[in-house]
Formats: sequence, C-alpha cells, structure tokens
Amino acid sequence: MTTAGDIMHRGAQWIPAHETLDRAAQLMRELGVGALPISDENERLCGILTDRDIVIGCVAVGHDPSKVTAGEMAQGTPRWIDANADISDVLREMKEHQIRRLPVIDDKRLVGMISEADLARHLSEGQIAHWAESVYATSGAQKRR
Repeated sequence: MTTAGDIMHRGAQWIPAHETLDRAAQLMRELGVGALPISDENERLCGILTDRDIVIGCVAVGHDPSKVTAGEMAQGTPRWIDANADISDVLREMKEHQIRRLPVIDDKRLVGMISEADLARHLSEGQIAHWAESVYATSGAQKRR
C-alpha cells in the first residue's frame, strides 16, 4: 500500500499565523515552494497561504504585505491528510475539495506536503489525467489552492 508519507515532499514548514506576508514570501523563496501551511499558536493547521493569495489578496488590492499577517489571509476549513493514509484517500481528498496542495500530518505534527508534482512522480498517466480532470474541471468562480 502506497501512503501519503511515501509520496509527500518532506521538510514542509509552517508559517505562524502572526507572521507577515512579506516574511511568508521570503520563506517561500527560501524553500522553493508556492504554498505554506499556516499554524496557530499551538502549531495546529489553521490555513494554507499561497503565493497567489499574497499577490491577489494583498498586493493587488493595495495592502502592504509587511502589515498583513498570514492568519488574516486564512479562509475556510483547511484540509490535510494523515501520513498513513492510502494514496486513494489522498486523491479523494484532493478531488472532493478541489485542492492542489495537501499538508501531511503525523501525530499532530506537519511532516510534509503533497503537490501536483508529487502525484506526477508516483501515479500512472491515467491516474494523473483522472485527478487533473476532476480538480481542474470547475467553474471559474471556485478558488483553487
């Protein structure tokens, strides 16, 4: 059985909710990623921040990223998967919620992230095509992460 822990990208890092978006952008650059899980004061997942969120939700509307926090950008209920979950559960979670990045949690700790690139490295062409069709075949009004 292939698990979330088998395919995830290790070394994911939280951005604390109190950190500013300019710091989040710097961390994204340092890590070479386009999304960061947001943690509350108890290191619990409270959202996911993307590079697009920073640009569209802050900069493009004239806000100062040095004054807006990651927590202010957190919206909705964050999705995650247990490190021991089967790959079919990973795909189902991502399809059902139309998300492209999924934090992986083990014993209440962030241990990795699963992205489209991780799926592409571990799934067949048919599985990738089916996943992509279900995630990207949405109305333009729905926000994707």
